[in-house]
Amino acid sequence: MSLINSLFSGVSGLRNHQAMMDVISNNIANVNTIGYKGSRVTFSDTFNKVIRYGSNPTETGGGTNTFQIGLGMKMNSVDRNWTQGTFEGTGTTTDLALQGKGLFVLENNGERFYSRAGAFIFDAAGRLVNSQNGAIVQGKVANDEGQIPPGNYLEDIIIDSNLRLPAVATTDISWGGNLDSSSSMTRSELYLQTGNINSAMLVGDSITDSNTIYDENGNAYTFQVTYTKTAADTYDMQYQLLDSNGTAVVGPTTAVVVFDPATGDMLTINGAAPAPIGITNATLGINFSFDPTAVTQEANSNSLASNVDDNRDPTIVTGSVTIFDSLGSAHTLTLKFTKTSNNNWNWSCSIPAADGTLSGNTGTISFNPDGSINAISPNPPVVTFTPTGGASSQNIVLNLGDNFSGVTQTSSSSVVSALTQNGSSAASLSNINIDQYGYIVGVFSNGQSRQLAQILLATFPNLNGLISIGDNMFTVSANTGDALIGAPGESTGTTIQSGALEQSNVDLSEEFTRMIVSQRGFQASARIVTVSDTLLQEITNLVR
Repeated sequence: MSLINSLFSGVSGLRNHQAMMDVISNNIANVNTIGYKGSRVTFSDTFNKVIRYGSNPTETGGGTNTFQIGLGMKMNSVDRNWTQGTFEGTGTTTDLALQGKGLFVLENNGERFYSRAGAFIFDAAGRLVNSQNGAIVQGKVANDEGQIPPGNYLEDIIIDSNLRLPAVATTDISWGGNLDSSSSMTRSELYLQTGNINSAMLVGDSITDSNTIYDENGNAYTFQVTYTKTAADTYDMQYQLLDSNGTAVVGPTTAVVVFDPATGDMLTINGAAPAPIGITNATLGINFSFDPTAVTQEANSNSLASNVDDNRDPTIVTGSVTIFDSLGSAHTLTLKFTKTSNNNWNWSCSIPAADGTLSGNTGTISFNPDGSINAISPNPPVVTFTPTGGASSQNIVLNLGDNFSGVTQTSSSSVVSALTQNGSSAASLSNINIDQYGYIVGVFSNGQSRQLAQILLATFPNLNGLISIGDNMFTVSANTGDALIGAPGESTGTTIQSGALEQSNVDLSEEFTRMIVSQRGFQASARIVTVSDTLLQEITNLVR
């Protein structure tokens, strides 16, 4: 009977080492299967036949041990190895790899499955699906405002490829930058005329000089001075200030100028000693001195000339931003700062005349000695834009900042720019990105982005309780535990890598080593069978 036992022990070794080979061969066959987790077999001994039971030690004798003979071996477990696989970059946005213990959640025909393989595509209906069997990836879909709902309620991830964003009219612009505290004033202060009028000029002849003058808002004007000879050494000096359309905003005013025939110096202006003349227009912010007292009348040729504020450039600091109306049309709004006095500036907005009109588009801003904002008027600045082309009027808040935020005034160079504006043109979905937390972000043709959905993951108390059903998918079993659904990141301990796939974690060197061990175990078990058969043959031969 004992030879029969050894025969069956050998058979158990053959059967179970064959099972080991089955597991090993499956691992090797799936060495390039994405998301595949390798398995291993462990063995245990089976029943043991007791030859003699042991005895207790006595005062006069020692104890004895139990004698047992094993009756073969059996398969103890087939365990899946859930260690992390390496990533292979694919460049395809919807190829997703998991870093951690989580699994994708999929549904197909009302059944829920779980998978580590992230080779997904969008189908014709915009659903994110397994490319092999069409199982739909589960998660949360954002509302029309791009907000992901709270909670872990699962739904099909569907992205409309024809999704469009409506135009959004600009209502708020934030500005930042600096105004150079050492800048000169914008308004022109002194128009100094020099040169000579030829004393041989005939009565009725004239000579004209002109130059550019700026008001406190940085608008340019032309100051024009004409001398017309009316008698020997006597001239009518007519001066006027013209806007960009050639319309006089100051003057024309005529004064009688008399020169000393002996020295050629200016003798009188309107019968009084020569002195600078004040040119003002309070409404336009114009206030400068016109000083012609250095002009002479000699026999030399005409050389009348002028300079304004020693030819310094007026301080005009501008920044531009593209804004949008309710129809999505783009317009360029320019914000201009001009210095009126120390720590005090004017601001004004403009837009091309063909684009519409602005109202409430001027104001002031003052700074503290440390360069921080002291006051803004009006506060907050609100500009009303009435566009052409049928778009509705819109109020635009100009956020110039507060204290040291936004626009400051220090000794640094002047530069002002728009930091943000909340308008946009109508746009269509042009691309998507998927971040490490599972957010599917739509990129639109106007450069804006919006959250469209979030992929959720599942974790389990016992991953080895999952049952493989093929197609790289698993279902739960009685020993899996409840699925814990959560967002990628801290709640699941798993993150997502877009544009990559997790490779099989099968180690070929380890599998080939196990194959050798399995082969030797099978050979040894086979030898047990052949030797037991030989012994039985010998016993049979005893009857001869």
